[in-house]
Formats: sequence, structure tokens, C-alpha cells
Amino acid sequence: MGQYLRDTWYRITVRQKLAVNIALIVLVMVFFSVFTILILRFSLGDVNRILDDNVRCHEFQDALEQEIEAFNVYARNRTEENRGTYNLACVRTERCLASLPYDYEEIGEERYARTWNIRNSYEQYSRSRDRVLEMAPESSEYVASLYAVIDRQEYLSDYARLLAQLMVKEGNTSYQERAPLFYRMSGWIGLISLLMIVAAFVITSLTYGSLIDPVVMVVRSARELSVNNYESADIVVPNQDEIGELVATFNRMKHATKGYIDTLRKNAEMAELLHRDEMERVEMERQMNEAQLELLKSQINPHFLFNTLNTIGCMAKLEDADTTGRMIRSLSHLFRYNLKTTEQFVTLDSELKVADDYIYIQKMRFGERLVYDRRVETDAKLATIPSFSLQPVIENAVIHGIARKEEGGTLYLRICLRGDVLSVVVADTGVGMSGVQLRELREALKDRSTSKRGIGLGNIYRRLHLLYEDGELKIHSRPGRGTVIRMRIPQKRDPDVE
Repeated sequence: MGQYLRDTWYRITVRQKLAVNIALIVLVMVFFSVFTILILRFSLGDVNRILDDNVRCHEFQDALEQEIEAFNVYARNRTEENRGTYNLACVRTERCLASLPYDYEEIGEERYARTWNIRNSYEQYSRSRDRVLEMAPESSEYVASLYAVIDRQEYLSDYARLLAQLMVKEGNTSYQERAPLFYRMSGWIGLISLLMIVAAFVITSLTYGSLIDPVVMVVRSARELSVNNYESADIVVPNQDEIGELVATFNRMKHATKGYIDTLRKNAEMAELLHRDEMERVEMERQMNEAQLELLKSQINPHFLFNTLNTIGCMAKLEDADTTGRMIRSLSHLFRYNLKTTEQFVTLDSELKVADDYIYIQKMRFGERLVYDRRVETDAKLATIPSFSLQPVIENAVIHGIARKEEGGTLYLRICLRGDVLSVVVADTGVGMSGVQLRELREALKDRSTSKRGIGLGNIYRRLHLLYEDGELKIHSRPGRGTVIRMRIPQKRDPDVE
């Protein structure tokens, strides 16, 4: 039987287990509540009735004594104050007499007889009392009548005392009759309490074994997994409920995690080998690029180029060819800036000088077809922008916009500081782009792909988004109307970037 109950307990669901525990707790509480109420009603019912009867009897005795005393005082000294006290005492005595229990079935024969004697005697006494008070003290019958009233008062006091003694006797008898039952009831309470404690202990033990122990084992195994120990034995529990499913799932998860970790370890080893091969390949490419760069440097020596351009510029000056000299100097500045500038950020002033040199050379090429309108509304020596971010945009506007338009056009450069953001706008009135071309160019910039028109712009677009959290480059264009490029360059950046 015990094994059957145990197996049944492990087979029912967790919800049912909790319901059984709650039902047991509720049953214990209800039992003790009902039992206590029954005991109180059984034991205190008669006790309260006896106590209440005793209280009423003592109140009648006290009221009667006060009335007798008030009568005697008023009989000796008939003042209005004494009369008022006497009347109040009489009213209280009559009220207390009326409150005495007078139900034959409830109080029994003897108490009923005692109460009847008191009621009858008090009625006769009250008539005699009132008659005496109506007599004049000088009357010949006054003294005899007064003594008769006093005798009746003594009889009433004796009757009240006997009634009180009878009530006390009945209370003692009632308690003695019920005392053995109270003792037996306490024994029953102890026995039932013991049975319920045993049942609660059994249910608690089963609950602990079916709920707490599996959870503790899962936690212990989880701690081993946290230190990468996947070799521990699987958890085995007899549960066939949700806890059993949880433990089985945990065991499967442990094996699956071990397999994943083994796979990740192998993948990591392979990735490390591939990374090593890739690094070797990149290093070889870097060395090849350096070799090619050295080869280019050896073929075109920058110093030779600068010295030659300066020499030509001096010859142009000697020959009074100012325009040619300025073009050579502008070209020299462009080469020098492109070859020697290695900083990631430069002042706006430096970029503007290079842009001016480039525009001068292009104006010599296009003449009146190229109009340059520049407006800078900030301190160019304090503002900073990424190097090589202005001249390529201007070059793009000239080559792909204005140069392709037969009558030429105007190049607008607008720079202003709005809060902590430098706004740079390069606009041209060139040929512009169709909607399809503009969409292809924007997608090419986002996808980091190159196009004939977007190589320089793509480089600037990527650098703005890499160097600044809020940096951006936007392009707007309409066919035959021109193109507008807007750049937002925040002026607050991490000092380490420089």
C-alpha cells in the first residue's frame, strides 16, 4: 500500500501535488476552527447562562438593598430629595426583578419556585410599603405597619440570598457534570492533532523528495556545468511529472551543450589556422605593396618633382608669365599636399587652400565657363575636418557636373557652424543626374562599391561614418539643374582619434 501511494505521488503533476498540500493545510485549519467553535459553544454556552443568571440575581439583591435603605431614609425624613432617591431605587428593583429568569422549562422546578416566592412577596411588600408611606407618622397604625414592612424586607432579602445560593449550586453541579467530557475532548484533540501531524509529515517528506531533491540535484549539476565540467553522470529521478520532464530536458541540454562546445572548439581551431594563413597572406601583400610603392617613389622622386616645378615657376616669373607661374605654384601645392599630408584630421583652412588652388587651375582650363562662389561663415583655422574631404567633392562637381555642360556653370561652396556641427554644402549647376543614376549612386555609397562617379565620394562617405557617430554625406540631384552634396561634420570628437 505504501509503495503504491509513493508511486502514485511521483506520477501526479506538480499542480496536483501542490493542491494536495494546500488541501491538507486547509483541512487542518477548518478542523481546528470548527472543533474550537463547537467546544466554545458547548462549554461556554451553559457557563455564560449561569454567569448571566448569577449577575442578574446579584443585581436584584443590590437593588433590593438600596431600595430598603432608601425607604428607611425617606420614612424617617420625607424630603423631596429622599423621595426622588427612593423612587429611583424602586424602579431599579422592579426592573431587576423582571430580568430574573422565569421560564420553568429553562430554570427548573426549584429555581422557579424561589423566583415565584420573590415575585409574590415583592408584590405584597410593595403594597404594604406604599400604604405605610401614605400614613401620617403620628397615626396609631403607623408603627405596626412600618414594622410589618421591615419584616417583609427581611423575608425578601432571605429569598434573594437563597436564590443566589441555588444558582451557585447549579453552576457547580453543571461544571462537575461536564468536566469529564472536557477531559475526554482534550484527549480527542491531541489524538486528531497527532494524526494530522503524521499526515503532514508524510506529505511534506514526499513533497521534499519529489520537488526539492530534484531541483537541488539540477542546481548542483548546473554548478558543475558552469566550470565546464560536462562529464558528470546524468540526473536520475523517479518523477513522472513536470519535474521529471525538466530533469530529462536538462540532461539532453547538457549533452547538446557539450556537443556544441566540442564543435565550437574545433571551429575555433580551424578559424585560428585560417586566420594565421590569412595574416601571412596579408603580410605578403603588404610587403608587395611596399615594394611597389618604393618602386614608384624611385621612378618619380617627389623632391625632384617639387624642385622642377619651382624651377619652372621661377623661369615663368623671370619671363613675366605670372599666370603660368601661379598655375605651376598651385599645381605644386596640390602635389605637396597630396603626397606629404598624413594626418587624419586637418584644419578647414588647409583644405580651403587646396580647394582654391584646384579651382584656380580649373578656371585656367574652363575660363568663363566656371564660376566659383565661396562663402565660409566660421573660423577656418579652428574648425577641423578629415583630410582630403573637400577637394575631391569639388573635383567631382567640376568634372562630372559643370564640365559636361556646354555653357558651363557655377560652383557654390557654403560652410557654416551650426552648434557643434560643421555644415559643408557643395552645389553645382551642371548636368545633374536622373533619378535612376542618383539611386544607383546612393546604393553604391551604402554598399561600399565603386563607380566611375563615386570613387572619391565613397571614400569620404565611409570615413565620415567611421570617424563620427553623427557624420553624414547626402546627395541631391535633378537632371539639367545640377547636384548638391551636403556633409555634416561634428566638431566634438574623441581626442584619441587624432
